[in-house]
Amino acid sequence: MMHRLSPARILILPLALAAILLASVFGDRAGAQEAAKNIFSQLKQPREGQSASFGTYARGCLQGARALPSSGEGWQAMRPSRQRHFGHPDLIDFIGFLSQQAQSIGWPGLLIGDMAQARGGPMKGGHRSHQTGLDVDIWMRAAPDYTLSAIEREMASSLDMVAEDGRSVSSLWTGEHAALLKSAASVPNVARIFVNPAIKRALCDETSGRQDVEWLRKIRPWWGHRHHFHVRLKCPEHSSSCENQAPPPSGSGCGAELDWWFTADARVPKAKSAAKPLMLDDLPAQCRRVAEID
Repeated sequence: MMHRLSPARILILPLALAAILLASVFGDRAGAQEAAKNIFSQLKQPREGQSASFGTYARGCLQGARALPSSGEGWQAMRPSRQRHFGHPDLIDFIGFLSQQAQSIGWPGLLIGDMAQARGGPMKGGHRSHQTGLDVDIWMRAAPDYTLSAIEREMASSLDMVAEDGRSVSSLWTGEHAALLKSAASVPNVARIFVNPAIKRALCDETSGRQDVEWLRKIRPWWGHRHHFHVRLKCPEHSSSCENQAPPPSGSGCGAELDWWFTADARVPKAKSAAKPLMLDDLPAQCRRVAEID
């Protein structure tokens, strides 16, 4: 025998359904307004699909990432606990190519620092860029002739290539460092390489009077970068929603442009207020799907 619902219960049912719908809608908006770095840092596996970089280097994400093996023919990945050794296939291929080039100039092997998270996106610390799987930090210290242990990869340090005065390179700088940077900058799909201004100055001094200095255009001075150089690739051919950075200015970048970096204004940059964290809504629309939990 069926029991009739009381009028009170009849009224409660639609209210309950409405509450569920509102919670769904506003819950989705709350997710959209959560700091994107908190969302992407929790995603440990790549988003399946055709490999593609979306957005800009400092406001984007990555689909179909490939993980860099912990060790390969000519490289070892450092700081594995950070889980930032993912990249677009173009970046993985670049690391493999540069490691071969490095060995040909007498560099025993590359030590690879941060790349991107499993799905790119903003990180909780350390970088504003590295979001599209097209950036990689490469240590200024060559890999040893043995495989580093997990503890060594977490505890080892790179070498400081800049002298205490910040105006010249340290005694640790060698011709092999210069040759490695030239090899990296000569790869066609490399957009730019960030180094400390003192390193850029050393390269300019060492190549003064030479004709084959077009590669120096890609070597860009930037704050920090004493212990590693930061390689940035151009957008992949089939990533139509990826936005390239404007090309570097023409010329070698060894004149007045470089001199500015050694002025008081450059050496003591003006303090800036902390930037607001990027939200999921601040990223390209494709990043919402990339960030979905499978």
